[in-house]
Amino acid sequence: MVLNLIRFKFLGAHRTCDAKTFILCLLSLFFASSAFSSDRPEKPNVVLMLVDDLGWQDVKCYDIDEPSPSETPNMDALAKNGVMFWQAYSPAPTCAPSRCAIMSGKHPAKAQKTHVVGGGPPTPYNVAKHILMDPWYSGRMKMSEVTIAEALKTNGYATGHVGKWHMAVGHNAFPQPKDQGFDYSKHDLGESRKMTPHRLTGFATDKANDRFQLDSEGFPKDQVTVDAIDFMKDNKDDPFFLYYAAWLVHTPIHSRSKALLEKYCKKIGVDFPTDPKGWPLKGQNNPYYSAMIEMLDHYIGMLVEYLENTDDPRWPGHKLIENTYIIFTSDNGGMEAHPGEVITDNYPLDKGKINAKEGGTRVPFIIRGPSVPKGKQSEVMVNGLDFYPTIMSWTGTEKPKEQAIDGCDISSLLKTDSSDPTLVKDAKGKVRNSMMWHFPHGVAQQSTLRVGGYKLIYNYLHHGASAKPELELYELYQNYPQGSKRGDIEEANNLAQSMPEKAEEFKQQLFKELNMMKASFPYKNPRYEGTLAGKGNVCKVIDQGRDGDDVWASYKENGAKVVKGQIVYTDNGGDNYEEWYLAPANISEGMIRGTLPEGTTHYVFNLIDENHFLVSYPDMLDSRLSGNTRGKKKYSVNAIANK
Repeated sequence: MVLNLIRFKFLGAHRTCDAKTFILCLLSLFFASSAFSSDRPEKPNVVLMLVDDLGWQDVKCYDIDEPSPSETPNMDALAKNGVMFWQAYSPAPTCAPSRCAIMSGKHPAKAQKTHVVGGGPPTPYNVAKHILMDPWYSGRMKMSEVTIAEALKTNGYATGHVGKWHMAVGHNAFPQPKDQGFDYSKHDLGESRKMTPHRLTGFATDKANDRFQLDSEGFPKDQVTVDAIDFMKDNKDDPFFLYYAAWLVHTPIHSRSKALLEKYCKKIGVDFPTDPKGWPLKGQNNPYYSAMIEMLDHYIGMLVEYLENTDDPRWPGHKLIENTYIIFTSDNGGMEAHPGEVITDNYPLDKGKINAKEGGTRVPFIIRGPSVPKGKQSEVMVNGLDFYPTIMSWTGTEKPKEQAIDGCDISSLLKTDSSDPTLVKDAKGKVRNSMMWHFPHGVAQQSTLRVGGYKLIYNYLHHGASAKPELELYELYQNYPQGSKRGDIEEANNLAQSMPEKAEEFKQQLFKELNMMKASFPYKNPRYEGTLAGKGNVCKVIDQGRDGDDVWASYKENGAKVVKGQIVYTDNGGDNYEEWYLAPANISEGMIRGTLPEGTTHYVFNLIDENHFLVSYPDMLDSRLSGNTRGKKKYSVNAIANK
């Protein structure tokens, strides 16, 4: 058989071959080109990295005044490959309410989940010393909430959680991730597991049998990160949602890498510690903490590296990173200190975790992904509440009709112009210009409102000898959103006295929003040992009884009218995770009456008077002595048993 010779030009060179070879070349070119599909899968992957207690100034790329000693090349690289937000906030200044808000899209005040743990009767932290007591707040994210994971599952997504959960009264209490939409869940503490007997012992080694074996770069193995990569490996054939909830950089403050600790001792200019207890130097001068931050950064880099180097089975010829959105942020501001130890400093921001000032709520916030431009910086206000609607938009997932979402979809902002705040609109199409935080807890006892460049702080603790000003007003930025020139982000110059009309206007707006959300407010403590107006006029419970499930108590007023009643009850009194709820009660002619819900094991009557004092019957223990932690007494010890 005679084969015809064909001359053709291939990749710039002239070739001569027979017809059979030519056909084989064409076929190989066809199959090669088809392997590199140009059709991006409609459903992108989403990786939500929520780290713990990382401060705004702990990340190198956020340095604005004094440079942090901590090295964060992988977090900085995320910013270079996406949009970095300078005016970004967590939904709350503590862990659990932020996590619940992010996962449900619901504001902490509306969800009645405003602080960690919760689910106990209202009681002061210290009966004798504290003027105010926290209101009742939920111990958990309600099962009725449709989480991001549950919504994405309806759209064919594999859903995975690794690391911290903390959306119930305890880390291991119900409900857990698999109860709220996650197919895969691993809770290992990883590198954050406490070092024993103390933090200068048991450093990681390169031995194969070491649980925290050092990798080739000298970083300890972190099981949380290993679990995250395992989830992506096992689910890359489908669109996936990974919730990477790092335990770092929460306490305990330690470094399993001795070399890293030595590095930061040298960099900061301090001797290697010989006493494992505490750390006295103020500012960002804790070498243990800097080592933790660099470890966290390394683990972030491992996740990104996996995405960059792994072929996308759904998009031949491409890597997973090309069709994956990454959200990186912290659950609240940096924890500046705990008893005996300075951890970090959020300066120039004031305060830190457990406070609603800027240091407690402003967080690192970086997003990269297929429709997100690279290397952009934004001064637009954003919030962790925005993740839910944005992820729904990215993935083409229908927003659950039964889920009221309080954040804004920022996908258009990210895709179109990250500097344009008019692209951030609420569900009604109105441009967002304000944000609100509600933290009626501890020694902070605040609600705050940011409107444009201004921020109002309402202090509930404006009574007694240690009273704070009722209103504080600060101009954080001038000309927001047009120029957004830095102003008083330190919250050092209170304008409430010089701008009383603006302060009062914002106060009215703040409480209008709180009341619309049916927020709970702190109560005055009638057992406070100091002088407090109205304390001597509270009512006294005389008797109590029941008729089946209907319970009652009689009381005598003493100058202040009782205006509201509550029955606080539990259905698991005495259990390790004892949890309390509110039931309605009626007030009439010196009586409080209500019906116990089915399953009640213990209950308490609460009476609130016109001066907002709360009287409990029976009296409850200090919250510092009660709760769900081992070794503490349960509230049910003092409550009425439902026999």
